[in-house]
Amino acid sequence: MTENADAAGWRDGPVFILVRPQMGENIGAAARAMANFGLSRLRIVAPRDGWPNPKAAAMASGAGRLLDDAVIDPDTPAAVAGLQRVYATTARPRDVTKAVLTPEAAAREMAGLVKAGARVGVLLGPERTGLEREDVTLADVIVTAPTNPACPSINLAQAALLMAYEYARVFDETPAATLEAEFATVAETTAMLEHLTAELDRSGFFWPEAKRPSMVENLHNLFHRAPLTAQDVRTLRGVIRALAEGPRRRRVDGGRAPEDCADMAALRIEIDRTDRALMRLFAERAGYIDRAAAIKAGNGLPARIPERVEEVVARVRAAAAAEGLDADLFDRLWRQLIEAAIAREETLLGRED
Repeated sequence: MTENADAAGWRDGPVFILVRPQMGENIGAAARAMANFGLSRLRIVAPRDGWPNPKAAAMASGAGRLLDDAVIDPDTPAAVAGLQRVYATTARPRDVTKAVLTPEAAAREMAGLVKAGARVGVLLGPERTGLEREDVTLADVIVTAPTNPACPSINLAQAALLMAYEYARVFDETPAATLEAEFATVAETTAMLEHLTAELDRSGFFWPEAKRPSMVENLHNLFHRAPLTAQDVRTLRGVIRALAEGPRRRRVDGGRAPEDCADMAALRIEIDRTDRALMRLFAERAGYIDRAAAIKAGNGLPARIPERVEEVVARVRAAAAAEGLDADLFDRLWRQLIEAAIAREETLLGRED
């Protein structure tokens, strides 16, 4: 460690994210490498052998505190959600169009961003396969060391040591980056992309269907490699919403806008009108449920089709987010609505749960 390293810089250094690590020994060795160079923020995504892992503790040798404080995440999106700049370490760019830096260049960029107050993370992949495309897609930058082409793969702990060493080496001499505005977090960018994807699905953009996964991945790479600010994301969501709506939508049944209601009496009239309109829509929906039961009966299909339930809920969540509503709330509401619809179908089909 550099003797005069700024204490706050070390404390707020990049978070190292071990993605689906397989061996406890490698987790412990990675933690020890981080501690060697003053880094302490560790996240572990879905460790194969569960957590805590005694083999990791035995290998950490002095870095047990890092393991005690490590955050365990179920998947990579959860691990990077609150970060604003993510670096993916991989020996293979995997045909993904992103900036590719050496460990030294990445360390200098990270040090400048950390000093400017940005939340930065480094993804390190599992021992056998390294990071998957889905992991790399969430990153802004790819980090690749100039290794021997005949033997390019670096052990997980070695990769952690290399990145921690380079960060420590350049930290003092690297000035703080100049940020015009706060970067968007990965979660904010991902939510915007889910909104965009939902609207593109609705418009039939993803055609042919077989190409949808690669087209969605390309969109994610496009926006993740651009350093979007939080304001950029808000602007893009407004653009997506405006394009999806077309000319400003007329209010249901020609009612007044909230800002045109001068008192509580006027507001209550409009709320009651909206409730009546909702009931008519629910009645219309019930008609489609009844028709679904008739079609399922003819085709020998069950009322409950789990994958369809999850598809509907996912679309509802995206639609709620697009309207600025609480996606979790409407997730719960729609699951209750779906359960009621399934119960009705079961009755019409003459079956019992």
